[in-house]
Amino acid sequence: MEATREIYWNVNHALIWVMYLFAFLALGGCAWGFWSRLPLYRQGKPLDRLDRLPLRLKLMVRGALTQAKVLRVQVPGTLHAFFFWGFLLLFIGTLLIMLQADFTAPLAGWTFLKGTFYKGYSLVLDLAGIIAIFMLGGLFVRRFLVRPPALPTKRDDYLAHALLFTILVTGFVVEALRMAATEVHQNPELARLSPGGLLLTPLFAGMTPAAISVTHKALWWGHFFLAMAFIVAIPWTKLRHLFTDPANYLCTDLRPKGAIATINLEDETAEQFGAARAADLAWKDIYDADACTLCKRCQDRCPAWYTEKPLSPMRVVQQVGEMALNEPQGDLCRYVTEEVLWDCTTCRACQEICPVDIEHVNKIIEMRRNLALMEGKFPGDEVRTAMGNYEVNGNPFGLAWAERGAWAEGLDVVTLESGEPYDVMYFVGCYASFDRRNKEVAKAFAKICSAAGIRLGILGKEEKCCGEPPRKLGNEYLYQTMAQENIERIKGYGVKEIVTTCPHCFNTLVRDYRELGLDIPVRHYTTFLAELVQQGRLKLQPGDSFDCTYHDSCYIGRYADIFEPPREMLQRLGGTITEMDRNRMESFCCGGGGGRILAEEKVGTRISAARVQMAGETRAPMLVSNCPFCLTMFEDGIKTGGLEGSMAARDLAELVAARL
Repeated sequence: MEATREIYWNVNHALIWVMYLFAFLALGGCAWGFWSRLPLYRQGKPLDRLDRLPLRLKLMVRGALTQAKVLRVQVPGTLHAFFFWGFLLLFIGTLLIMLQADFTAPLAGWTFLKGTFYKGYSLVLDLAGIIAIFMLGGLFVRRFLVRPPALPTKRDDYLAHALLFTILVTGFVVEALRMAATEVHQNPELARLSPGGLLLTPLFAGMTPAAISVTHKALWWGHFFLAMAFIVAIPWTKLRHLFTDPANYLCTDLRPKGAIATINLEDETAEQFGAARAADLAWKDIYDADACTLCKRCQDRCPAWYTEKPLSPMRVVQQVGEMALNEPQGDLCRYVTEEVLWDCTTCRACQEICPVDIEHVNKIIEMRRNLALMEGKFPGDEVRTAMGNYEVNGNPFGLAWAERGAWAEGLDVVTLESGEPYDVMYFVGCYASFDRRNKEVAKAFAKICSAAGIRLGILGKEEKCCGEPPRKLGNEYLYQTMAQENIERIKGYGVKEIVTTCPHCFNTLVRDYRELGLDIPVRHYTTFLAELVQQGRLKLQPGDSFDCTYHDSCYIGRYADIFEPPREMLQRLGGTITEMDRNRMESFCCGGGGGRILAEEKVGTRISAARVQMAGETRAPMLVSNCPFCLTMFEDGIKTGGLEGSMAARDLAELVAARL
């Protein structure tokens, strides 16, 4: 006899219309629930996130089905992913039953749930259900028994676990009752293809056929109504992420990493710059609160939270949603609090680890814009002083602009103003121009380029700060003013290529300046030098091997995906790298990003000290980086962390220059 089973066994077929009536009502309730939330999102500003639709659809399908981003956190990610796949297979199996029972069989006389296909179908669905139960159990233990620190547990979590677990278990009980009546003795070969139900059949061995029939019928309808309750609950609970997360993949930001909206400061009709209320943000910023699963991955990786500061990226996302829902005209910055907003280093660790593509950083920057542009507020007096220095001298130190190129005296470096020939323009940046320690890095880079036969040209006294620190602190006006002056001079000299030793300058010039009209290739020196070595233009002498650990600066690593060229260069130099636990995409910020290089760190542990401690745990005597902010912060962290004498901070350029 061909393997198959009667669909809707023991269920009065005359009542199937009742099942579909409630199914349509449940789907209608679910749809209405999501529809009722649309006005919440529409409070936000318009934002086109349906451009390049084929790519977006691909990202949505890949993100939802592969669970690749969920799996980046091993234990909870694996539990969630396998539960999702198991539940998805059960859902697909239910759709196939509906397809045959209500369409192919009555309309075309075609039944496909039979024979070999049905055997596989039966086995796969039972195994999927078993896996789903075990994975849900693992998630239950983690959330309610292990209770990871700061993992928020709400009413929704109890409801979701209870509904899902009851639906899965009652499904197997219903199956076991049917098998006890029709298969265990009559068709044991088919029964073995439903191991989940078969495991429970001994529970009903002593029941009469009539009792089994009544119990099966009651539980069948109970299982059905539980499933309908689950569907209705989706838009009203955190279960909504079943739909909001795939939609978030669809609406992900396709701009280059770290892109920030450029404010039109000449718009005379504008009454507000930055976000004072939830409605001042884009609709996507409000929608993110519904997509957030409260998994706290962003919080766990936030350097501010790690060092006992009040900033939780997860909480900020939720606060935006709360204000949009409960107090749309309320003071968003006061609700989130200024202290939280200023703590962010814009390291992007939160966004990179987020399994559902939530955008944390730009929300914070928009609120900072309101504080800086509309209220004239900054993290402290030291930052206010630095802003004044930028306005007068084009650098945060208040040093004379005429001294900006003094570091290059005696080197084969020319100013563009002189008209002398050069090969590549070097955008030096403020720290390499004025800071004593970072001047050594600029000199080392110039020597390296000379050894490779490349003559550097600099703007010298005509260069101003790229504007990145003020911009990240919300001062868009100051950023655009300095940026426009830099762009005007660069274009005026007909520059063909730019290289920089500062990751912050690099990101600003290669990405942000494009919106202001600069379309010139920009390189960071790590990839620039790696290419010179590969081309044979840069010769390095062999020397003694050395041990080190390497720090991936946020703006080269997470922002630009440059991870291997610096490591390859260190290995060429004879370096043996002992990696810190948090490296590459998981790297821990130095604490200087987001304009924090200008601000005193007054709460909790210093971020730089925490990172230096991580480096110290490798027992490597040298901490290598490629960012002036990182070098400055690490030298401070080594002093305050008590590692003087046992560890030294070095820039990669210094090590390369020593091997010319």
